[in-house]
Amino acid sequence: MKKLYVMLLLAIVTKANAQPNGHTNNGKTLEYLQGDGIYEAGVMVFLKGLKDSVWSHFDLFVTDAKALAAIFMIIFFAIKSYEMMVGDKRLEIMPLLRPFGLAMIILWWGTFVKMVAFPTDLIANQTEQMFKSEQNVLNDLRVKRASLMLAVANSLYTYQAQAEVAAKESDTWYGQAWDAVSSTVKEGVGAVVSPLLEIKNRLTVGMQLLFTQLLELLGIWILRLAVYIIFLLQIIYSTILIILGPFAVAASILPAFRDSFSTWIARFISVNLYSGIAYLIMYIVGLMQEYALSSEIGKYHELVGNDGAHANLEKMAWFAGNGILSFGTVIIVFLIGAICMFTVPSISTWIIATSGISSATSTFGRSAGAVIGVAKKAAGRLF
Repeated sequence: MKKLYVMLLLAIVTKANAQPNGHTNNGKTLEYLQGDGIYEAGVMVFLKGLKDSVWSHFDLFVTDAKALAAIFMIIFFAIKSYEMMVGDKRLEIMPLLRPFGLAMIILWWGTFVKMVAFPTDLIANQTEQMFKSEQNVLNDLRVKRASLMLAVANSLYTYQAQAEVAAKESDTWYGQAWDAVSSTVKEGVGAVVSPLLEIKNRLTVGMQLLFTQLLELLGIWILRLAVYIIFLLQIIYSTILIILGPFAVAASILPAFRDSFSTWIARFISVNLYSGIAYLIMYIVGLMQEYALSSEIGKYHELVGNDGAHANLEKMAWFAGNGILSFGTVIIVFLIGAICMFTVPSISTWIIATSGISSATSTFGRSAGAVIGVAKKAAGRLF
C-alpha cells in the first residue's frame, strides 16, 4: 500500500512538472485570457456594422421635413413679398432661390449626408490603417512578453523549491551526517523532495501570477471601455444628427433660424471626426505600448536569459519581492491610453469649432458619474 501511494505521488509530481512545459502555444492561451488583441477585433467589427445599420434609417423623418419645409417656404415668400410691397426691400433673385436649394437637400438627404461625411471617412480610413499596422507589432510583443513572464514564474517555482531543500538539509541532522556518508543518498532525497516543494511553491507564485494577470486585465479593459465608449458616442450622436437633420434644414428656411443648417453641418463633421481622431490617438498610444512591452521584455531577458532558461538568481530574488510578476509599465500605459481616449470630443472641436458637442459630452460624463455614485451607494447598503 505504501509503495502504491509513493508511485501515485511521484506520478502527480511528474505531471505537475511537465505541465508548464507542455503549453507551447502561448498565443492561444493569451488570446483566451485577454482577447485576440489589445482591442478585440470582434467588437470593432460590431461597432462598424452597428454604424452602417443605424445610418440606414436616415430617411425616418424626411417626409415630415418635406411638409415642414413647404410650410416654411410659403411663410418665407410671404415675408419677402410683403417687404417688397411696402418698399422696405428691393427684388433680389438669389435670396429667393435659397429655399429651393434647401428643399433639394431634403429630397436628396441620403446622398447629401454621404457627401458631407466623405472627407471624415477618408481621414478615418487612413488613420485606421496606421492603427492596424501598429497592432500587428503589439500582438507579437504581447505573446513574447507572456512567454517570458511564464518562464520567470517557472524559474521561481524551481529555485524556491531548491532553496527550501537546501534549508531543510542545513537544519536537520541528516544534512551534516550524510555529507560524510554518501552524496548519492542526498541527491535521491532531493529528487523526491524538491518536486514536492515545487508544487507547494506553485501555489504562492501562482497567486502572484494570478494577481498580475488580474491587474493587466483590469488595465486593458479600462482602455477597451474608453475606446468603445468613444465609438458608441460617435454612433449615437451622428445617428441623431442624421435622423433629425432634415428638420434643421427645413427650419433654416426661415430668417430667424437661418444658421441652424450651418450649425448642423459643423456638428455633424465634428462628430464624424471622432473615428479618425480616435484611431490616431490609438496609434500614438500603440507606440507607447510598443515601448512599454519592449522595455519589459528586455527586463525579463535579464531575469531568465534570452532563451528563458538561465535565470539571474540575485535579480530574481529582488523581482520576487515586488509582489507581482510585472514591472507595471504596460499597465500604466493602458491607463494613460484610456485617459487620452476621452480627449477625442475636445480635439474634434479644435478642428471644427462647435459648442453643442462638448456640452453634450460633458452632460454624458456627469450622468455617468451620477450613475456610478448611485451604484456605489447601493452596493454599500447591501454589503
